[in-house]
Amino acid sequence: MSLPPTGHVEGAAAPAVPGYAIGVEPRCYALVPCAGSGQRAGPGGPKQYRHVAGQPVVAHTLAALAAVPRLAATLVVLSPDDGQFEQALPGLDGNRLWTARCGGATRAASVCAGLDELIARGAQPHDWVLVHDAARCLITPALIDRLIDACWKDEIGGLLALPLADTLKDATPDGRVAATLDRSGKWAAQTPQMFRLGLLRPALAHAGEGVTDEASAIESLGHAPLLVRGALDNFKLTWPEDFALAERLLQVPGR
Repeated sequence: MSLPPTGHVEGAAAPAVPGYAIGVEPRCYALVPCAGSGQRAGPGGPKQYRHVAGQPVVAHTLAALAAVPRLAATLVVLSPDDGQFEQALPGLDGNRLWTARCGGATRAASVCAGLDELIARGAQPHDWVLVHDAARCLITPALIDRLIDACWKDEIGGLLALPLADTLKDATPDGRVAATLDRSGKWAAQTPQMFRLGLLRPALAHAGEGVTDEASAIESLGHAPLLVRGALDNFKLTWPEDFALAERLLQVPGR
């Protein structure tokens, strides 16, 4: 597994990141918003704590992140009234796993609060932050490394994503086809999404709490994030049937 290059990162967008220090090696942090209620996933409580392949969903997610040596730490952003994390994942605390009960009502609010927590713990504006959905429990260390390798010298940063393969339909309010859309050049966004802390924080503030992913916030400032090819099985557990599929995939030997 390759490690980040040493020394100054050439072409690393110093003007775009206030506080960027030339010659200071950036670190990588993971930030996992874990404050949602998962209502679309059906009954059974917050989906991040539902068991899949013998463990809570978020346990699989954190295990993959923990297997990436280039991540200095992973911060899990919990709801202020979360009373399940420590019970569901006993013994998972440590030097590289942090928790903070500062989650908000939206994903963007939780990520913003998490960025503030990283700063309080010593993260700097030039450090990279990889924001990853707690419910994308089939992420692999190899995919995370692919994203870091692709973005390390990029001026903006980027995200895992997949080009759309299916025909894309626009729908009417009553569930009928309104139009067939051109799928060429269309990608489905995944996570992690990797941006420098000093760029992501103002981007989220500018985009507002309605933004649904970090790349959209970066785009709102006029930047074009890098698309890094992800994987079909890096899907977000959203609907009840997703859990059965994840169960099968997680039990495949050697994955």
